[in-house]
Amino acid sequence: MAAYFVHPNSIVRKIWGKADTILFIFAGASAEFALNKSVDWLYFTGRLPSDPLGRLFSTVGYSRQILFSAYDAALRSIDQITAIHKDVEAGRGARIPDQAYLDVLYLLIDYSIRSYELLERKLTEAEKEEIFEVFYRLGQRMELKDLPQNYADWCIRRQQQLDISLCNSNLTQDLYVQYKKQLGAIRYLLLKQVQLLVGPGRVSALLALGNIRWLLPVLYVYKLFRLFRLQDVLKNAILPPAYVKQVKEMDTAPQC
Repeated sequence: MAAYFVHPNSIVRKIWGKADTILFIFAGASAEFALNKSVDWLYFTGRLPSDPLGRLFSTVGYSRQILFSAYDAALRSIDQITAIHKDVEAGRGARIPDQAYLDVLYLLIDYSIRSYELLERKLTEAEKEEIFEVFYRLGQRMELKDLPQNYADWCIRRQQQLDISLCNSNLTQDLYVQYKKQLGAIRYLLLKQVQLLVGPGRVSALLALGNIRWLLPVLYVYKLFRLFRLQDVLKNAILPPAYVKQVKEMDTAPQC
């Protein structure tokens, strides 16, 4: 068997091999991206505010390419991401802060765990450690400094990061205007409900997402639909038609 960056039986592949879970991961990530104090870097190329859903699917593609590829191909994908960031830095004439890279790594770990537990089941400590280890190796390849050394260390750092890296700024407000414009009013409300269900308390508080989790009963119905393989009916109702095909493709391993 070829060497893979992530073992074929890894919990990470189970999490990132389902469209449902991926959508919840990036719904949560969209909230933290908007709140991050380094969000101006996401605005630099203009691609995120002009097409937030398009950027989501592009990011999903890169992530899955790494997680489902053979080892050497995954390393090339990581190096390509690093090179893209270097080009952005060169264009702006400044370095992306090290903390900004760590922030993204931290939220990918956190929302992978939170989304899977919300939609499927509680993860064991060993599985959480495995999720951390995969993204730790990704950070190592990107030569990120001051990485946490284990899952327990990450838990401490994650809480500290939530306290120091997030704020509700003018760019936060602008990005949410773009979310609403591209999603439409009803899907925008669903996005904020998912963010409330999957996100840490500090994120919900900064965005004033409220405390009424009306989407929870809908999720129970959704899980029932999955038993009868009717989940596409709900997915198609929730997603903009232009993105239904891309979401369907997330339920299959990418061809690498």
